[in-house]
Amino acid sequence: MSEFMDMALREAEAAAERGEVPVGAVLVGADGDVLAQNGNRVLELADPSAHAELLVIRQAVQRLSSERLTGCDLYVTLEPCPMCAGAISLARVRRLYYGAEDPKAGGVDHGPRVFSHATCHHAPEVYGGLQAAASSQMLKQFFKARR
Repeated sequence: MSEFMDMALREAEAAAERGEVPVGAVLVGADGDVLAQNGNRVLELADPSAHAELLVIRQAVQRLSSERLTGCDLYVTLEPCPMCAGAISLARVRRLYYGAEDPKAGGVDHGPRVFSHATCHHAPEVYGGLQAAASSQMLKQFFKARR
């Protein structure tokens, strides 16, 4: 489990080096193989939906030739936003592991809490706080350098 979060942190570092908000994600199949890994690419792709979570979901469903990621686990360095939480639900991700909380823009344990709504088709198991300090520190450094 820790190795996958380490990979997500490396993707976040690479995103920061590209000038992107440092968020990284790794999607792991039911067999434990990494299906996809990526970091934010909003600026690079000029696409407001190019969040790390959506990029790895897109890559994994193409790789599996299925819109469902049943049995797959997602590791991400920051609590997913409402858009990403909705995609995680629709893709039927089994477990979500995230690092830093996002009280301002989170959609899982903060804000709209997408998975707790009656209209949510699928709620993954959620485990927050994995390597939260490292994830949070990377984000703080990034935004401090921007100010």
